[in-house]
Amino acid sequence: MGYESQADFGTPEAAGTPVTLMIDGRAVTVPAGTSVMRAASECGGSIPRLCATDSVKAFGSCRLCLVEIEGQRGTPASCTTPVADGMVVHTQTPRLDKLRKGVMELYISDHPLDCLTCSANNDCELQDAAAQVGLRDVRYGYEGANHLGLATDTSNPYFDFDPSKCIACSRCIRACDEVQGTFALTMDGRGFASTISAGQAGDDFMASDCVSCGACVQACPTATLNEKAMAAIGKPERSVVTTCAYCGVGCTFRAEMRGEQLVRMVPWKDGKANRGHSCVKGRFAWGYANHRDRITTPMVRDSIDQPWREVSWDEALGFAAERLKAIKAQFGPGALGGITSSRCTNEETYLVQKLVRAGFGSNNVDTCARVCHSPTGYGLKTTFGTSAGTQDFDSVMAADVILVIGANPTDAHPVFASRMKRRLRQGARLIVIDPRRIDLVKSPHVEAAYHLPLQPGTNVAVLTAMAHVIVTEGLADEAFIAARCDADEYGDWAAFVSEVRHSPEALEPVTRVPAADLRAAARLFATGGNGAIYYGLGVTEHSQGSSTVMAIANLAMVTGNIGRPGVGVNPLRGQNNVQGACDMGSFPHELPGYRHISDAETRALFERDWGVTLDPDPGLRIPNMLDAALDGSFRALYVQGEDILQSDPNTRHVAAGLAAMDCVIVHDLFLNETANYAHVFLPGSTFLEKDGTFTNAERRIQPVRKVMEPANGMADWEVTQALANALGLGWAYTHPAEILEEVARLTPSFAGVSWERLDRVGSLQWPVNAAFPDGAPVMHVDGFVRGKGKFVVTEYVPTDEKTGPRYPLLLTTGRILSQYNVGAQTRRTDNIVWHEEDLLEMHPADAENRGLKTGDWARLASRTGETTLRVTVTERVAPGVVYTTFHHPATQANVVTTDYSDWATNCPEYKVTAVQVLPSNGPSDWQESYASWSEKSRRIVAEPAE
Repeated sequence: MGYESQADFGTPEAAGTPVTLMIDGRAVTVPAGTSVMRAASECGGSIPRLCATDSVKAFGSCRLCLVEIEGQRGTPASCTTPVADGMVVHTQTPRLDKLRKGVMELYISDHPLDCLTCSANNDCELQDAAAQVGLRDVRYGYEGANHLGLATDTSNPYFDFDPSKCIACSRCIRACDEVQGTFALTMDGRGFASTISAGQAGDDFMASDCVSCGACVQACPTATLNEKAMAAIGKPERSVVTTCAYCGVGCTFRAEMRGEQLVRMVPWKDGKANRGHSCVKGRFAWGYANHRDRITTPMVRDSIDQPWREVSWDEALGFAAERLKAIKAQFGPGALGGITSSRCTNEETYLVQKLVRAGFGSNNVDTCARVCHSPTGYGLKTTFGTSAGTQDFDSVMAADVILVIGANPTDAHPVFASRMKRRLRQGARLIVIDPRRIDLVKSPHVEAAYHLPLQPGTNVAVLTAMAHVIVTEGLADEAFIAARCDADEYGDWAAFVSEVRHSPEALEPVTRVPAADLRAAARLFATGGNGAIYYGLGVTEHSQGSSTVMAIANLAMVTGNIGRPGVGVNPLRGQNNVQGACDMGSFPHELPGYRHISDAETRALFERDWGVTLDPDPGLRIPNMLDAALDGSFRALYVQGEDILQSDPNTRHVAAGLAAMDCVIVHDLFLNETANYAHVFLPGSTFLEKDGTFTNAERRIQPVRKVMEPANGMADWEVTQALANALGLGWAYTHPAEILEEVARLTPSFAGVSWERLDRVGSLQWPVNAAFPDGAPVMHVDGFVRGKGKFVVTEYVPTDEKTGPRYPLLLTTGRILSQYNVGAQTRRTDNIVWHEEDLLEMHPADAENRGLKTGDWARLASRTGETTLRVTVTERVAPGVVYTTFHHPATQANVVTTDYSDWATNCPEYKVTAVQVLPSNGPSDWQESYASWSEKSRRIVAEPAE
């Protein structure tokens, strides 16, 4: 597309009954509640405005959008005047022209006249409005008191704030309040002294509560809030709508380009997942695509103690293929495997699992979902019949009670969190179940009705106790259960949770949650109206992760909170395409569409299409691959877009497994930690350099469109195809559309999906088939996919990881807003200014007992290993609990995590590790020795020219 701004109708859309009015002689029919301004815009008119934009509520302060209405006195503001049936409106009259010019003269008399050198020249609403009202001169002159020459705040790494260009329209404040929900900006002073302030008077943006989501920048009608990239590169000249490659929210952005340079990412208002909003990562943290660390030339080496050699694509692919063929010939297909990426597209992930199954000859394929949301797939498929969440994101706006368990949306899924906070400000009640006091517990204009700070590892006990209250107090939705669930299974489950040993009082010593609070929270969820449950890795990354997911499903079914807007079970997926990676068959026991590899009919479908015979037995999971490597039976691994050495538990065990392999192929953007053990490095491409699709946490399949040419010469799907053809598979895809066509042909839930259709409609939520031709925003409306909902008895089983005298504290881990996953992308952007290192949060009592204070180095030791990091003393965590993030490889946080995992899926138990924390003088010997070895392993020597 060209560079045309997306339409702005001035005020938000209304939803009333239709009314008809006349505007400048044209009849227009719009919903009641629509503003006159929006009605004029919808019939092709354009009323001058400055304080109005359709992302926030009308304000009526600029006095530029005045209109005349027959039968009414004065000149009301069109943005705050609702339409009425039969209304007759005039937007252009001599009287209005005079008034508007007078208002505009006042604005311009206190504005810098630097339009030709301003970076917003020809992209400025003030400039456009001045032209629209026909302003040619300013009678008042430019002498006297003014706001010119005020100092520019350049503290934020991504945008500047120039108060001399501010027209005090308050759009930035309203965007921060209404869209983002941070309330970081205020208007200081009154009248002529009014100025925008970030937090306390005198604070700059970096010292304020601003989270750099970009809502204020997007709302600003002048160059007051201006992106630094825009100033440095210039105005964009073309744009492409694509999908963000960070978290599972799946925001739609317009990538605005000047030549081959990306100028800015602007959230797309028609994006169904983000509705025109963004976070600091998606909006600004795209600079990693051009970072100096990026590898764009293939490399090989015979052994991991040698330096890398830069080679051609043909040599690298030939080197990899010969090693794979030799290993397969000597050790059999079971010695080879692959790991798909939740950051790559559906089409790329599909090709990797196809390569493993059709080319390697095994089912040894797994994905990062193994270490994050594999319990979601198991638990929801068991109880409901599908391995995914039940709602779209819009559903939260119909929720009356929101239960957040084991998730921190404001940090990990900030755009959805803003939507959730908006609903909470409207009156929905909130229950937070988390060992840590996350921001949602109490933040501006949002406060949880109940925070249940449970002991890490006791999710199942807390949920069973809530179910106990609901069943024993007669709060169950008996009608829903009778109509929708298996009666016998419900009877068994109800009897189980009704046992006295599952009461809040009996379990309080285990959960450490006050029984009275737990009872009150259970009653609220059961009786408060539409109840929606949102959960994250604090649910799944436990030894009872699958049990907890099923306990959540039980809670939703017993209260009837399934099958309509405002309710449901909603996993907040971590990476941008973790849902899609699972959909595409990235697990060793499942083909695309969650169909078991042992099913002969399903297997025959793929065998006919692919022209191969498939192994009917499930392959190895990631932990099994590493174990098998150590016993010599697993020898080769293709890793696309994942850094298992940093992200997977028990780092030393992962390192030992990788070191034991004969051929490790890493396909990525950067020489990550796993690449230290690789023999082949295949350069990857960013989401900006490819076509394809992502599937977000709400099952929304969205197009990813190529913005620029791949720096490495090939998109990731082309690299995988080239490797497949080096092995003799003869693939001939020419565009991801052909791969998606194959997916649709072989996968019932994708049957109605095509590249052409997605390009036309924007997105679809699977299943998309004959039963749901336009997709399914809400699942299980008339019945569960499996038939009757299945209640599952979830006995609480304490983790084998126990505290004791040597390791008296419990470590739990999580994420932070500015960084993403292992940090490979965000650490290579200016986001590093907010989070330079991983820190260890400790309660004041625990810190005082150990003589530690904020900023001190501490040794964090477990039964598995030890590392060091700096301490932050805070009451966010309870006594006996410590918390850290895992975004920086220097921290080596997973050195201390254990091999304990979920009983059903092997998802690691990251959230419960017994540790000791003691003062330290700095980085541990392990960190220093690893850093030294890692530096050596990254040596690159260019191939001598022939």
